[in-house]
Amino acid sequence: MADLIKLLPDSVANQIAAGEVVQRPASAVKELLENAIDSGATSIQLIIKDAGRTLIQVIDNGCGMSETDARMCFERHATSKIKTADDLFAIKTKGFRGEAMASVAAVAQVELRSRRKGDTLGTKILIEGSEVISQEPENCPEGTHIQLKNLFFNVPARRNFLKSNQVETRHIMEELERVALAHPEIAFSFAHNGNEVVNLPVANLKQRIIGIFGKSFNERLVPVDEETDIVKLRGFIGKPEFAKKVRGEQFFFVNNRFIRSNYLNHAVNNTYRELIKEGMHPTYFLFLDVSPSFIDVNIHPTKTEIKFEDERAVYSIVNSTVRRALGRHNLTPTLDFEQETSFKPGPPSTEALFNPPTIKVNTDYNPFKTDTKTAGSSSRKENTGGSRADYESLNRIYRETLSGGKDAGFSQGADEISSQQHGEASIEKEQYRVFQLNRQYVVSQVKSGLVMIDQQRAHERILYEQLLRNMRDNGGTTQAELFPETMEFSVGDYQLILELMPELTALGFDISDFGGNTIVVNGTPADSKGQKPRVLIELFLNYYKNDYNPSKDKKSDYIAQAMAKSMRIKQGRKLEQTEMQNLIDELFACEQPHFSPSGKPAVISVTLEEIEKRFER
Repeated sequence: MADLIKLLPDSVANQIAAGEVVQRPASAVKELLENAIDSGATSIQLIIKDAGRTLIQVIDNGCGMSETDARMCFERHATSKIKTADDLFAIKTKGFRGEAMASVAAVAQVELRSRRKGDTLGTKILIEGSEVISQEPENCPEGTHIQLKNLFFNVPARRNFLKSNQVETRHIMEELERVALAHPEIAFSFAHNGNEVVNLPVANLKQRIIGIFGKSFNERLVPVDEETDIVKLRGFIGKPEFAKKVRGEQFFFVNNRFIRSNYLNHAVNNTYRELIKEGMHPTYFLFLDVSPSFIDVNIHPTKTEIKFEDERAVYSIVNSTVRRALGRHNLTPTLDFEQETSFKPGPPSTEALFNPPTIKVNTDYNPFKTDTKTAGSSSRKENTGGSRADYESLNRIYRETLSGGKDAGFSQGADEISSQQHGEASIEKEQYRVFQLNRQYVVSQVKSGLVMIDQQRAHERILYEQLLRNMRDNGGTTQAELFPETMEFSVGDYQLILELMPELTALGFDISDFGGNTIVVNGTPADSKGQKPRVLIELFLNYYKNDYNPSKDKKSDYIAQAMAKSMRIKQGRKLEQTEMQNLIDELFACEQPHFSPSGKPAVISVTLEEIEKRFER
């Protein structure tokens, strides 16, 4: 029998390795930007076409490469960063494995130009699918200029799995944001299809944050700065009042490398526990400077996960530093032992006279007395807040209850909701009353027992189905704003709004592009009930980014879900009788009234049999 195990050809091995390193255009952008940073560049240009499918171009003014280095950088495991295994525990650069350029060259047509400072000529190399087409001297600027053309041209299956241009561009923007945040000392520019999207000059960290996420962040940030023997922590955290319902701008960097860490995220969120509502998420941009020997970055192909030698110590330092930063800026409800004395009232004078409070008591008041002409009747009305009619109504309900009268306390009202536990809901004309429980649930007595409706989930279901119809029929009604609102967004959110502009217009928005990451909102959907455009759009973007999964359902479903969440009534809102009845009528006119768009129960019923069991009859 012939041998089964064979050595893979280099071209196949490189494509397999490329599958781990280069998953989409954003992955290639990340590797090229990090190489440019490692070269010592102070200015980096990123140019893409068709969301990176056609072209990814990175130009830097770094140290450049010699003729030999320019050829060797495309070999697998060829690197200038490490020489021995021990060097893995002293990594201070972005890349070190020597896989990035080899992986990129395996799935793209590559053109590289590079010249070292002081050299007369540079080098030009053309590579297609790991095969060197040509290498020759060329007169080019100092630094490195690399172009990736037709990404995944030789792996059509991988190319078919790419998402829309808008989605892929957004991923590229996310990678650029992370790199630019970590290196405010480097100037970055980004152009897509010939249009400049980002131009970030050299700045300090706060200026870089504002340059990426907008001027509104100028008032949202609180500085963090702490140095210990284990870690140096610096950066900014967001004020509690600017926390968001979904995770927004949350960034951790270790030695200027972006990482994801649920453990450290918990350390930050724990400090905000008593300052923000449950389910809200704070903003933070935190940079940890740690000795390379204290961490291991070689545990994940994309190097976004690392391992600390002493995670508990780092957790405690992050937690206490953030807590102290909040307290230092008077954001935490703590006892102030250094209160400003000019606002502090002095001790009372010994000569001051204090009058004790007096209580007026009506000695003639008798709650069981029914004569309206007595002196106590007017007092009874004033003190109890009720009237003779209210008193008689309570007596009637009490008598009916004792005599077994039908529907005591629910004899006046409108429509009944008759609902089976697993059947279709219907609306029958009965004399039952609906009421609100804890400003959260709408409750009604029905023939079989009680029906409880979560008012927020019910309203979300109603809005969801209405918004889907609007997008399908392009029939959203717009309510014009008296004063159009100008809104500035981060580059990523701005690109997302442009991507979703047709759907937002179908929902009833009237939005115009103002340029410079800015839009003008001229009108909002009529169903938004006068919500502020800024709040409405920011909530929508956050919900959409948090929930959207292009591999599962239609994009329109996620848009409708996100918009329904941002437009739904808030928990704790008091509803009038007509509002509750309208909510019931509209809910049971929906195709799926029993569940919210996310699949959570919106309606539950409690039968008389269940109630009787609880009383153990």
